[in-house]
Parts: sequence; structure tokens; C-alpha cells
Amino acid sequence: MNELFATLSDGTPVHRWTLERAGVRVRILSYGGIVQSVEVPDRDGRTADVVLGFAGLEGYLEHSGPYLGAFVGRYANRIAGGRFELDGVTYALAPNNAPNSLHGGENGFDKRVWDMEAAGAHGVRLSRVSPHGEEGFPGRLEVSGTYSLDESGALRISYEAVTDAATVVNLTNHSYFNLAGSGNAGGHELRIDASRFTPVDADLIPTGVEEVAGTRFDFRQTRKIGAGYDHNFVLDKGVTEQAVEVAELYDPGSGRVLTVATTEPGLQLYTADHLPEPFAPGDGVALETQHFPDSPNRPEFPSTVLRPGEVYRSQTVYGFGTR
Repeated sequence: MNELFATLSDGTPVHRWTLERAGVRVRILSYGGIVQSVEVPDRDGRTADVVLGFAGLEGYLEHSGPYLGAFVGRYANRIAGGRFELDGVTYALAPNNAPNSLHGGENGFDKRVWDMEAAGAHGVRLSRVSPHGEEGFPGRLEVSGTYSLDESGALRISYEAVTDAATVVNLTNHSYFNLAGSGNAGGHELRIDASRFTPVDADLIPTGVEEVAGTRFDFRQTRKIGAGYDHNFVLDKGVTEQAVEVAELYDPGSGRVLTVATTEPGLQLYTADHLPEPFAPGDGVALETQHFPDSPNRPEFPSTVLRPGEVYRSQTVYGFGTR
């Protein structure tokens, strides 16, 4: 179902698309490609919204910093110093997370209005053209993200992009999950299939790759999350053609389970320690599937370069269940 949700101050309409299947209801906004809500049942059949969001557009406009539910790009995560070199040319980006560039800059994909159209009976396709030079990135990028519910009610997000000049691309969805539907999510239990992670400096830029064994970053066995995480995990599977399950989040109180499958090589765990009001720190957990932070400046990391004639493809599946 497609409906008018709100209107921006310049008169631009913002639409909301609702997907329903197998007991799951998802609402998606054309503004920012935002996943506004995901309603799923608990072990007793009681339904709750398990992602953080606002009832009206004003909340997203006033509190853009957390990127609640947003379609993030052109480059998810941080680029050190707000600059990178590609084919001998240095590109300067907005240092919106000084001194770094974060999640595409001052006006990234999360603040754009996307075109929306049906994608089969249970999906919606969002698309736009990011012009050459937008937020400092080179190349005219034609980009889309398709959100769909499969027969089990899993939310599948499929990204595609093509460019007319060499550029860098790293897309993700920035939903914060709280499987209890309210309260602090630090008591959720998490498993991540990652033997390594990328430690960071004071500006949250990776300093290399280290083993998780013997550290608080070892989630290879399910355990409570706690707080204090904004780190990229190097998934054991690497880059894959098909989405492979890499993580599971569980809330013992409600019995809700979230599984994460992806084609991406990394997963950013963010425990939302700095959420502003009306939320409280730790109210949600972000599990952002993506390439690694600062990859354009780190040739040893999996490449995020996209060239003319190539097609960027990425897919992530969020599955829901109970136990």
C-alpha cells in the first residue's frame, strides 16, 4: 500500500509504502529510504515494532544524526580526514563527523527523497540518481534499493548501482533493532560469525585487523551484548555472491529472534550509546552490513571502487522468528 505520508517545506511529497506478509508488517518512507517500522510477533503471538523510529516526518528532520532506519550512502561508515585518492585524483568530502566524513556527508542518501515503485506483490523499489560531485563523490551514480518480504516474512534488501566514472560505493541500512519493542537492548544476546575485527583510533578510524579471541569483541558464541560498541567485524565468510547468515540477535524476554544474512564482508555493531532524546542510550542495536570503514584509504581492505561497465550489487536479509 502506497500513501502520502507528509510534505517537506518546499512542497515535495513524502510517501510511505507498507509491506505485509507472513505476519510481518514493514513501513518504508520515500524520505531517506527509511524503514520506519517493522512489526513482528513474539513467542506468544503479541506484535510489537522492533525498530526505532518516529511516528511523523518531523522527528526524522529534527533528529537526523542517528540515521534511524535510513538508506545510507554514498559511503556508509567513515572515511578518514574526509578525503580519498582514486586513480591519482584526491577527492574532498564534507567532514560532517570531524575530522572524518560519515555516511555520505552532510546531505547523504538518508536526506534525499527517493522515487518509489512496486517490486512484485511484496516489494518496493527505491531509486534516484546521485549526480557527479554530490557531497564530493565522483561519477553520476544510478542507485536503487529494493525492499521485499519473502514467504517467511524475512525483509530482503537488495542494492544495485552503476556509474559513469570511477567512484566508491558502500551502501547499508541503518535500522536500530530492539526485539523487546521497548526498553534497553543491552540485554539482548548476540552471535557474530567473525574471528577478526577492526580496532579503531580515537576518531573511530580502523588501525588494522585483529583477532577477537580473548577480547570483548568475541561474539562467536552467543552472549549478552552490553554497551560500548561501534566497531566493524570482519566476517569469516568474506564477500559472497549470495547472502549467507552471519549473525543472530535474541531477546530472552519476548523470544524474538533476528537473523542477519548478507553478501557483504563486514558488519558494524553499534550499541547506540549516544542516542538523543526522546530515545535513551542503548535503546537499540544497529547491525549494519557493509564493507569496512575507510576502505578507500586502505588498499588491504576489500575494495569499494565501482567503475563504468560494472554493477554494484549487495544484499542483506533480516529474518524474524521466535523460540
